[in-house]
Amino acid sequence: MAPPPEAVVLTEPAPGVRLITLNRPDVRNAMTADMTTAWDQAINAVAADRQVRALVVTGAGSSFCSGADLSWLDQTAAEDVTTDRLRDRMLPFYRSWLAPRELPFPVIAAVNGPVVGAGVCLALACDIRISSPEAHFSTPFIFLGTHGGMGATWLLPEAIGVPRAREMLYTGRQVFADEALAWGLVSDVTEDVLTQALEVARRIASAGPIALRLTKVGLSQAAAGLEAAIQWEALAQPVTMTTADLHEGVEAVRTNRAPVFQGH
Repeated sequence: MAPPPEAVVLTEPAPGVRLITLNRPDVRNAMTADMTTAWDQAINAVAADRQVRALVVTGAGSSFCSGADLSWLDQTAAEDVTTDRLRDRMLPFYRSWLAPRELPFPVIAAVNGPVVGAGVCLALACDIRISSPEAHFSTPFIFLGTHGGMGATWLLPEAIGVPRAREMLYTGRQVFADEALAWGLVSDVTEDVLTQALEVARRIASAGPIALRLTKVGLSQAAAGLEAAIQWEALAQPVTMTTADLHEGVEAVRTNRAPVFQGH
């Protein structure tokens, strides 16, 4: 009997670019226990690789991610289904799948198909989302009788504003690709979503890596307001001005050529 396919596949489609593919199309790439373990391993690998400058996340088959696999609730002894014990399982699970927020380089979601519940939160944890026309987004937590999880009540308002977040969370309805684009839930809709996402990743990977990493941190700092943003920039911009990459960038502009950044 052939071994089961890897739950998550990590590849290198271009220099400085890594691709993580959720690879359980038979369950619409649900966040099962084995998927979560494989995801953690892939994320740890790209986080430790100093050559990575951009990451793309996509799903195998026709779905991006159908969200958390809650079947384990039915397989757990009744005495284990307590608020405290469930919370102890939820927090590590949330943090695993929200890891794109913590990576020091941009992460692009190539949303190749439907995305549901916690899968929407995974997409929102990525810096950029590009959608196929077949994709749609829904957060039907309350229609399963449960509260939203994995940062849904923060990530959705951040991406699309409070009124639209309320609509998605209260109605659970499907938001299709064109509407998602109009809302700012995604930045582009394209037939060949993976090719487009990889092209964006290649462009990002050609930027100065020190400036790129500091910019991602700066955007997270900016959530605290303008003063926090300019305090950060007053430190981060001088850091980049002392690098060899700055001189390479300036010289490339002067000589009308593409820069070749070394990260120092």
